[in-house]
Amino acid sequence: MPQVSLRELAAQACSGEHLVSFPTDTVPALGSRPDRADLIFAAKQRDPAKPLILMAATIAELWAYVTGSPAERQLWQQVAERYLPGALTLVLPASDRVPPTMNPTQPTTIGVRVPNHAVAIAILARTGPLATSSANLSGQPALQTMAEIVAAFPRVFTLSPHENEDITVSNTSAPTIGVPSTVIRWTGNGWDLLRQGAVSFGEEA
Repeated sequence: MPQVSLRELAAQACSGEHLVSFPTDTVPALGSRPDRADLIFAAKQRDPAKPLILMAATIAELWAYVTGSPAERQLWQQVAERYLPGALTLVLPASDRVPPTMNPTQPTTIGVRVPNHAVAIAILARTGPLATSSANLSGQPALQTMAEIVAAFPRVFTLSPHENEDITVSNTSAPTIGVPSTVIRWTGNGWDLLRQGAVSFGEEA
């Protein structure tokens, strides 16, 4: 697995030719340019029926990828402001900006999240929103260590250790907890819990 600088990692992701891996506040992620999400499905041997998550450095960057009424957007914004950055994924109606490769079998929705992790934010701030999924082969537990990721995905780009440490030292964020994000889906009338993960969600937000 090539270990590179932050600048080079972002460049590789933006090229659309390579996958990158980076830590988040939940589990380590694989990432690609959204229109090359096929790279993630292929590397993980993932069923196309299992969509990916669009991850960004800020909430504001994600709103262009979803569509809804002004009232819905206000509700989504309230939830996002309460829980993000953090371990909550919102599955919302997708706008036409979302590449079909993100969710091949159900392109009408998209899961979005902002991680609460300094390294992830530093990368996403350079790349813009990325298609992401946990760093593991499909159906297997999420990999937790760099050694495990290197063994499973030897061609994926990661940050060199000293850059990783420098970013973590210079910024504050939640530690990696090893538990996936909680996933909720907007039904048109409220929220449906799809996966109970790292945070407890309440609609009182």
